[in-house]
Parts: sequence; C-alpha cells; structure tokens
Amino acid sequence: MLAAPAEARAPRQTERPAGQEAIAVATRVANWQLAHMDGQGHVSRVTSETRNPRAWEQAVFWIGMTALADAGGSSQIKSAILAMGRANQWLPARRPFHADDLVITQSYLWAAKNGAGPSASAPTRKAFDYILANPPRVSLAFYQPPSGYDDTECLPRWCWADALFMAPPAMIELSRQTGDPRYQEYAMREYWATTDFLYDPAERLFYRDSRFFERRDANGEKQFWSRGNGWVIASMARIIPMLAKGSADRVRMEGLFREMAQRLRELQKADGYWSPSLLVAKDSPPESSGTAFNTYAMAWGIKAGLLDRATYEPVVRKGWSALVKAIQDDGRLGWVQQVSDRPEKVEASDTQFYGTGALLLAATAVAAL
Repeated sequence: MLAAPAEARAPRQTERPAGQEAIAVATRVANWQLAHMDGQGHVSRVTSETRNPRAWEQAVFWIGMTALADAGGSSQIKSAILAMGRANQWLPARRPFHADDLVITQSYLWAAKNGAGPSASAPTRKAFDYILANPPRVSLAFYQPPSGYDDTECLPRWCWADALFMAPPAMIELSRQTGDPRYQEYAMREYWATTDFLYDPAERLFYRDSRFFERRDANGEKQFWSRGNGWVIASMARIIPMLAKGSADRVRMEGLFREMAQRLRELQKADGYWSPSLLVAKDSPPESSGTAFNTYAMAWGIKAGLLDRATYEPVVRKGWSALVKAIQDDGRLGWVQQVSDRPEKVEASDTQFYGTGALLLAATAVAAL
C-alpha cells in the first residue's frame, strides 16, 4: 500500500540528520532501485529510453551511485557501478551529439579512476573527439517540427536546460583525466552560450528552452520548471570543483550559482519542497526530483564555502526532511515528476531512476555537512 501524501506523514528521522543516517537512507533507496532496474510496473510513464541502460534516465541514477560510493557506501555500490559499465561495454547511447546520450559517460569516467582502468574511458574519449572534430552548426532556438521532438534542429547543441547537467561535467572530467584542455574549452564555451540564451536575469532562473520565453500560465506567470532549474544548479555543483580556482570560468560560475541559490531559497515552500512550476506555490503537489537537485546543490554550496551556512542550512534541512517523507514504505522514492519538459502533475507512487539518482546526490551532500 502506498503511503499517505508527504505532508501528512511524520518525519522518519531527526530534522538535522547525522551523516551516517543520510547515507543509510540513500543506501535503502539505492538498494530498492537496484532491485527494480527494468522499470517494469514501477515507472508510470515508460519511454523508449526507460529500459535502455545507456540512456539518461538510468544514467542519472548511476551518477548518484558514484557519489554514494565516494561517500562511504558499501562495497556493493562500487561493484554495481563497475558491473553496469562492463555490461554496457563502456559505450554511450546512440546519438553522437545529444547530451542525454552522453550523461552515462560520467559514471564511466568515475569507474576509470576507481578500478576499471583506461578501457572504461576510451569510448568516451572517442565520442567526445568526434564532437570536437564535427562541432554542430545550429542555433539554440528550439523549434519542434511536425515530425516530432527528436527532429528538433538544435538538439545537437545544449539548447535545453537539462543538457547542462548531462554532458559538460563529463567533458571537463575528461580534460582532467587526459590533460587535454580541448574538452573543457568546448564544454565551457557551450555552457555559457546556453546560459546567455536561457537565463532570465530578472527572475534568476533558467527557461527550459526557448519555447517558454513567451509562455505564461493561467495566472500570467512565467513558467520556470523546478527540475529544469534543478538540473542546472546541480550541474554547477559538479563542475565548479573541477575548474581552476580563480579562473574566469570558475569565478563566473560561482557568481551564477550564488544568484540562483538565493532565488531558489526564496521559492522553497513551507513544506520543504519546490513546486513543479517554481513561481506557483499554491496548491502545488510535493515534487521530489527538483527538490533533490536543489537540496544537493545548496548542501554542496555550504560545504564549499559559497553559501552562508546560517542562511542556507535551514533550507537544506527542510529539503532533506521533505525528501525523506517522499520515500515510500517499500523503499522507493515517490513524488517524482515523470519524464517531461515542463511542470506537470505528480502522484505519490511516481518514481524514476533520475529521481533516485538526485536523492543519492542530495544524501551525500547532506552527509558531508
């Protein structure tokens, strides 16, 4: 039986969790997900990518698993990551430029440093070498043709907010592992192009893509998607530590991170969640994926010294408490908005691989505090 809505449930742990308690929560959810990797009967909106072990939905879970392994998770966590990579032959998914098909490489690059060796990173380097040799020459304007979403011309570039989480961290990590700066240079050039295009400086938030520039909801509010902005601020938490201290890219990204964090702090609801549509708090359901990414980023920002602890720790504590309440009795993370490109309805039973991955990131950052 599904648990009651999150607001009606009592917290399962103290408001300020000890590090090992957060890791224990993450391990429980990770073990549930590992036992349900086919998605059969658990993902309420199954896409063509849901059961693809190289595609983005599962890939984000594996990124969370690398964080859990680094944070002291059991040896089985590392073993599961390495087994996944070997089963995938360390290959990205099929589309050579699409960021969603490259996100899995973040887990491969982790594996290359944690026992798998150079064979784990070789296909990733080949994939990124192809991009460098054939840089896409399209605009960032998002025009979807009648033939369907996948034929949108701008998709070879990072023309949607989610993409900033998917590909850039892997390209920058590859520069770190190989000593070849070209991957990072490409990643940062494209990251800033997307930021300049999609960031609304008035609201200090990202549009999901250019289709939303003029779109307004029933109340006349701009539509800023919680998970879309969560992807972005989480990407900065992953990228900033890899950039040279004092470099122009790092200074700019730290400033953007602080600006977004301040705005997201203002938009957190009293129950600890962020609304699926960030500017619409009234009558909004719990939503755990955007909440997990935001909680992760802010917890990381406190530890990194970018955010004032007295100001942001209450935000993190509320966000983490909300996430714990979203965990169902069987161990799954509930209240995860399904695959989409905008705010939509959410149900208590809704779960997804990427939601679990986001929770694992949040848990490890909370534990580090």
